[in-house]
Amino acid sequence: MKKTMKNTKKAILMVAFLATVVGFANDSNSLIKKGAKKTAIVLKNVKVGNLLTIKDNYGIVLYKEAIKTEGSYTKGFDLTQLPDGDYVFELEKDLEINTIPFSVALNQVTFNKTDEATYFKPYVKQDRDLVYVTKLNPELKETTINVYAINGTESTLRFSEKITNTQSIEKVFKLTKGNFKIEINSGNKEYTTFINN
Repeated sequence: MKKTMKNTKKAILMVAFLATVVGFANDSNSLIKKGAKKTAIVLKNVKVGNLLTIKDNYGIVLYKEAIKTEGSYTKGFDLTQLPDGDYVFELEKDLEINTIPFSVALNQVTFNKTDEATYFKPYVKQDRDLVYVTKLNPELKETTINVYAINGTESTLRFSEKITNTQSIEKVFKLTKGNFKIEINSGNKEYTTFINN
């Protein structure tokens, strides 16, 4: 009888645990507190090569990991050991960056789901002497595109444009022979691409 009760309790605990895991798997990005010190992060729809980082408020990378599996990713972190301050988990995918900000105060970790954000990275493609630049910009953030010609250690600005109130940015540049640097600034983030034509 005792053995039956013990096995029944184990089965109930397993069902509860599986229900919790399945419930969190349905969220796109979920944070699960486990115990007093461990925080588990669960990310859905990740691909091999996506990059997960933890950065402090100054942009200094404290942790970096390339995702090695496809589908869901789960990992536990002891964030209570971080100094008091603001931090962010960043998941960098092919064309987007998902951010999950959190703060640490007196060994307590606080996540604010309303501050989670997605930033879309620009896509730059070269086809012979043409360079295509596209960027999804749903929040209509001001975006600046600068094209520099590079000659040795010197760089000369050849083109600059400030784009406002545009949801989908699409540009084509015809470049002469040489080396170029394309800088795209949007939403306090800078993306740089080098072109050898």
